[in-house]
Amino acid sequence: MTICDLEIGQSAVISAVGGEGALRQHFLDMGLIPGIEVTLIKYAPMGDPMELMVSGYSLTLRLADAAQIDITNVHEHPGGRGEVLEPIQPSKDIPHPGIGEEGRGRERDRDVSEDHIVFALAGNQNCGKTTLFNQLTGSNQHVGNFPGVTVDRKSGMIKGYPGTEVVDLPGIYSLSPYTSEEIVSRQFILEEKPSAIINIIDATNIERNLYLTMQLLELNVPIVIALNMMDEMTGNGGSVLINEMEEILQVPVIPTSAAKNQGVEELAEHAVRIARLGETHGRVDFCNPKDHNGAVHRAIHGIMSLVGDHAEAAGIPVRFAVTKLIEGDPLVTKALALTENEEEMVEKITCQMEEECGMDRSAAMADMRYTFIRRLCHQTVIKPKESKERIRSQKLDRFLTGKWTAIPAFVAIMGLVFWLTFNVIGAFFQNLLDEGIQIITHWTDQWLTAMDVATPIHSLIIDGVFTGVGSVLSFVPIVVVLYLFLSLLEDSGYMARVAFFMDKLLRRVGLSGRSIVPMLVGFGCSVPAIMSSRTLPSERDRKMTLLLIPFMSCSAKMPIYAFFANTFFPKYAAPVMISMYFIGILMAILIALIGKNTVFKGEAVPFVMELPNYRMPGAKSVLQLMWDKAKDFLQRAFSVIFIGTIVVWFLQNFNFSMNMVSDPQSSMLAALAGFLAPLFIPLGFGNWQMVTALISGFLAKESVVSMMAVVYGGTAAVRSAITPLAAFTFMVFCLLYTPCIAAVATIRKEQGRGAAILMVIFQCIVAWLVAWAVHLIGSILL
Repeated sequence: MTICDLEIGQSAVISAVGGEGALRQHFLDMGLIPGIEVTLIKYAPMGDPMELMVSGYSLTLRLADAAQIDITNVHEHPGGRGEVLEPIQPSKDIPHPGIGEEGRGRERDRDVSEDHIVFALAGNQNCGKTTLFNQLTGSNQHVGNFPGVTVDRKSGMIKGYPGTEVVDLPGIYSLSPYTSEEIVSRQFILEEKPSAIINIIDATNIERNLYLTMQLLELNVPIVIALNMMDEMTGNGGSVLINEMEEILQVPVIPTSAAKNQGVEELAEHAVRIARLGETHGRVDFCNPKDHNGAVHRAIHGIMSLVGDHAEAAGIPVRFAVTKLIEGDPLVTKALALTENEEEMVEKITCQMEEECGMDRSAAMADMRYTFIRRLCHQTVIKPKESKERIRSQKLDRFLTGKWTAIPAFVAIMGLVFWLTFNVIGAFFQNLLDEGIQIITHWTDQWLTAMDVATPIHSLIIDGVFTGVGSVLSFVPIVVVLYLFLSLLEDSGYMARVAFFMDKLLRRVGLSGRSIVPMLVGFGCSVPAIMSSRTLPSERDRKMTLLLIPFMSCSAKMPIYAFFANTFFPKYAAPVMISMYFIGILMAILIALIGKNTVFKGEAVPFVMELPNYRMPGAKSVLQLMWDKAKDFLQRAFSVIFIGTIVVWFLQNFNFSMNMVSDPQSSMLAALAGFLAPLFIPLGFGNWQMVTALISGFLAKESVVSMMAVVYGGTAAVRSAITPLAAFTFMVFCLLYTPCIAAVATIRKEQGRGAAILMVIFQCIVAWLVAWAVHLIGSILL
């Protein structure tokens, strides 16, 4: 039997884990190991994937992946593992260290500069890491990218400790990385060699979180453990024996509640202290020679004596190097540079271990760690009753992920988010900012007139900088408010559910459920949507998602739809505008299907994802995220738009003789548009005015309407210049052609210049072909 054979509510014990490569290792790291009990909670509304309960947390798997995991002992009610856990004996007594005490651990060989101490903030996803980072650093943060990759690198100084730097690493489940973000975290920890590691653990899910801790301890780096969400743990009747856990792990363990800012100051004090003293007295040996892990114990220590000199030469802690060598980690294997005889000896020892313990090497290593974790928790953790958060999550999920209610609830929630963003809250602040920009523009215009500034300079400042850049600045409130709602949905745990029940639908077009979030953001603005694609676990899924985002009708295109719908189709304005959204979605589906079978051949990455309990997001974290995204938006887009605005202004106001023109028809822009106009004759709008509007739309989509007002002189002139069919065709072209310059600049930042150029060319070709088809069909029908 496999997990797929379970009925909802049934439990079973895993007997074997199939598959191969990184996915199988990821299964093992997540706790799916032989002997562990799993319970089937439910299926997604479309029947795939499924939700399992493993070691006290919810995990989602696709049916195809679950079919690789064999089970036995199927029963109706969850039970215990039934094993007798032998107590762990601490290697030495270390009471909870006090601030200012002498360091009890041996100092590392390398010196730690007190002028600049770097901390790696490492932990699983959904453990409150970002909240803790915000509490530690306050406003002392800056955002960049890790060297060579486009994954955000947030870092900042610990409040009250000059010369310190905390780097907030992407969430990671183990040091056997599965996603691109996990690779970044591993590389930083192993290659950048931080002064110390702050390992944050979710106290409500200790077993799964401690797996990463076991690997971090093997690195022989100063570590302090932040046992986060202790308020939830104690609030549900549970507790942790902190001193006993410290004695066993040999590192400071600090109970914290980052959301309530409890224990954060003590954590900072201990972290700085151990970093400056270079204390590395943490336990590194987790196997017991007396139990079923005895074979693992003998194998590890046998290989340690064999490859110790290689590990030292490679700068890798020997215990960590050996465990990764046994697991077959290619990077560590290459770094050790073993001789052929040594490789043969390692293989013989490992095969002997597999034969003795009855498991393959990867499963045996995972079992060794989880056995130690179960013993540790048995001695130090007083398990709470079923948490209020879990009960609340189950009640909400009956509706939000129910078979018949999940999709309608999702549509209603996203409809409310977009309505509040674009029609209520965001629109209100956008109008306020727009009015403010207009007032400042008016004052500046009057001042320039009074100072008798030269006409070209006057025009550049007012028509170029203030009008062009101001139109983008006025859009910032929309981006910020949209991110507010999306961060609330994501931090609360709802977005993980959306990916869960949308996975099967998106898989039919070659994507995973995780791609739904960037595409939803794309209906608001392509720039944040492109940036949010960073969290996708594979480069294939990421590139494919980036290709589809521009087909989502961003809010900047709404003025175009509204103008043409009200001008040419006043009785059917709403259906015409809605049709634009549907055409965009249908085109995205079509492009995805074509790409799935051509450029992006292959399957979407496996859907292995934790479903966290619903939680109320912290106000400080949400506000910090809003500020980060607003600042990021301005930094990425403002400079490019500023330059682009000046270029468009120059082309619009000068002719080829470099004389300023009063009539736009005599400008270089009009000449360029006139040169391109014949390309649009088959579409029904082959005149320089319409093409000029399209060119200005490359700068910002909302400028299409204002440019048409300038070149035509009014709505009546537009109505008389083109037919309703040409107007509808123009709307379709605006929907599908190249995204604005801010989005293109973001694509360039994320994927490189070549990808940005290809994006522009591809979108324009698709827009022309679809608009031509629409115009041709319309001409036949009408």
